[in-house]
Amino acid sequence: MNLYKNILNNLPTAAIVVDKNLKVRYTSRAFREYFPMSKGKGTLKDAIGCTEEAKCGGGEKCAFCPLRALFEEAAANKGLSFRLVILRNAKGESVPLRIKVRPLGKLYLGVADSSYETEIAREMYSAQDIQQRLLPPAAPFGGVPYSFMFEPCREIGGDLPDVYLQDGCTMGLLADVSGKGISAGMLSAFVKAGWDRSEPSPAKALGVLSAKYQELNLDERSYITAAAVRIEEKENRIRYCVAGHNAPLLLKSGRGIDEIVMSAPPVSNWMPDFGYEDRTISYRRGDILVLLTDGVTESKNDRGEQFGLERVENILQRSGSAETFIKRLKEALIDFCGVFDDDVTAIAFDL
Repeated sequence: MNLYKNILNNLPTAAIVVDKNLKVRYTSRAFREYFPMSKGKGTLKDAIGCTEEAKCGGGEKCAFCPLRALFEEAAANKGLSFRLVILRNAKGESVPLRIKVRPLGKLYLGVADSSYETEIAREMYSAQDIQQRLLPPAAPFGGVPYSFMFEPCREIGGDLPDVYLQDGCTMGLLADVSGKGISAGMLSAFVKAGWDRSEPSPAKALGVLSAKYQELNLDERSYITAAAVRIEEKENRIRYCVAGHNAPLLLKSGRGIDEIVMSAPPVSNWMPDFGYEDRTISYRRGDILVLLTDGVTESKNDRGEQFGLERVENILQRSGSAETFIKRLKEALIDFCGVFDDDVTAIAFDL
């Protein structure tokens, strides 16, 4: 065992050795660098400096401990297990580690894939956390009640939903950038930073965003589609502008569904001087307004069939509120395709 300790202690890879009773027998120097409060051995709680007050394994949070789940899985699988575990150290920092577990005699040896992959996982988790902070509040903060879903197909998504108040009016934005993954996430963050929240006109805000986009000098493969709305409650009116995006849907109480179509190009360098214009549509109390990305309508099942707009509209017609619609839409999409191959995002407003 001392030989193993000497070898593992001089590797840059985090390692932990656990026995069949889930007692930690050893942690490497690299592992203890991730968890400075670690006692090196003892319980799993001791190994990572967990702040749970209850005895290790006896607290409410212990049932959700990914490190415990990792080694319980190894015990049930001949000492083999592999997963990304995201733990919190004593400072409250999130520590993601991709750990492979293999049998080591009567013990289990867990080794992080590599310091490089672990660092990538750490950065990816941080990026996910940042993107989550770009989302609107889960509960309405005043103005028109709303509900939304945001399901990126990878760790980082390229969709950006946003809801905010401007001079007492509720503003809604749903942008969808080209590509997927990290590059798409960076471009969606650009949209968040470049969108002028002080501008009451959706069209003028899109124009400002377009001007800032031109400064990026990206190639023609990159673009941003967007649907922006301003809900003017005093006038029972929606002011909107759509740039190459899926048409917003307006469910009129007992009067069917209107698709709010507008022929305008995405924000891109295809037509850099295009002048966006606002349009308006009236609504009545009880109507529901929906913004959605093409990831919703183009989601495919294992037979290659698309979810389609008709299914969305059928769900909308059977929903009495924005919250009910979003819940049913998400359930239907998961049932239809299981795994998403594109970012899936929608916002619904109770007018």
